Amino acid sequence: MRTPRHLLALPRARRDNHRRHRSGPIAAVSLLTVGLLALTGVPTAHAEPRANTGFALPFSGAPAFEYVAPTKTTAPGKINQPLGQKAADALAARIGLHRSDALSPKQARDLVSGRGVGGDPQAAKTIDASIAILTNTVGRPMLSKINGQVVPSVLGSYGVYVNTRGQLQSPANADAPTRKVNTLIAPGGYVGQWLRANGATHTLLALYRSAYTVEVPFGFVAQQISGDAQLVTNTKGGVTTTVGMSMAPPLWIVNFALIYIVSPRLAAAMPAYWTPIPPEVVRAIEASPTGQVPYARYQQYFR
Repeated sequence: MRTPRHLLALPRARRDNHRRHRSGPIAAVSLLTVGLLALTGVPTAHAEPRANTGFALPFSGAPAFEYVAPTKTTAPGKINQPLGQKAADALAARIGLHRSDALSPKQARDLVSGRGVGGDPQAAKTIDASIAILTNTVGRPMLSKINGQVVPSVLGSYGVYVNTRGQLQSPANADAPTRKVNTLIAPGGYVGQWLRANGATHTLLALYRSAYTVEVPFGFVAQQISGDAQLVTNTKGGVTTTVGMSMAPPLWIVNFALIYIVSPRLAAAMPAYWTPIPPEVVRAIEASPTGQVPYARYQQYFR
C-alpha cells in the first residue's frame, strides 16, 4: 500500500495559512483518513474520549489517536524524561503494533549501520542520526561543539535539538537529518526496499496496518501549510505556548511507530511529555532566516 510522502518532523503552520487552508486540505485529510481506516483495519479507539490536547487540525492528528500522544508538562522532574519500556509497549498496542512486528536485533543493527542486502552506509547514518535526535531524552544527550568544547544537551520534550555545530533548531529544519531522512522512508524508498530485501516484509506490513498510515496524511497537510520557523502553537485553557513540530500528536506517533519497528528499546527512549519552548527562544527562532540560533546564546532559558 502506498502512503503519502512525509517527514519524521514537519514544519509549523502559520495561523494565517492555517485559516486560509481550513476548507481545503483539512477536509481532504478527513476523507482520506476515513478511507485509510476502512482499508487498513486500524483500531479506531472509539472507547477513548476525544482528547483535548490543545493542538488544532491538522497538528492534532487523527481524533482516534490523539489521546496516545504525549501530554504537556512544566514539572521539572518530567521534562525530557523517556517513556520507558512498559509505557512504550502499551502505546504500541494502542496504535496497532506489537514487539513481534519489530526487526530482530541483528536486522536493526544492520539497518542503522548500512549492512545487509542493499545496505547503504550514508543512508544508515542519516537514519541513525534521526533516531538519536528523536530520542534526545535523559541519558541520551546530543553532543555539540561550542566554542571549541563538546557540550551535551537534552531537549527532547521541547521538540528542538542542538546540532553538531551548536545550532539550536527544530528537527524539521532543512539542515536536520530528520528532514533529510524523508526520501529514505518514503514509499518505494531505501527503507522499504531494505526491509523487503532483508526478510522484514512482515515489519513493513505491520507498520502500514498501524496508526502510522492514518497519521501520515495529517503530517503531509501540515507540511504543505507550514512556515519557516518549524514550530507549532498549542492553546489550552486560554494559554498559548509553542513547541517543536516533532512533539505534535501525529508527528510524534509517526516517529514512534517508525522507531518502534526498528527497536522497541529505542522507542522507549522517546519523550514521555512535551513542554513549551521558552518565549525568548521562540522569538529568536521565528526571527532567524534559517530557523537556527546559537545554543550558547539561549541555553540559559532552558531548565
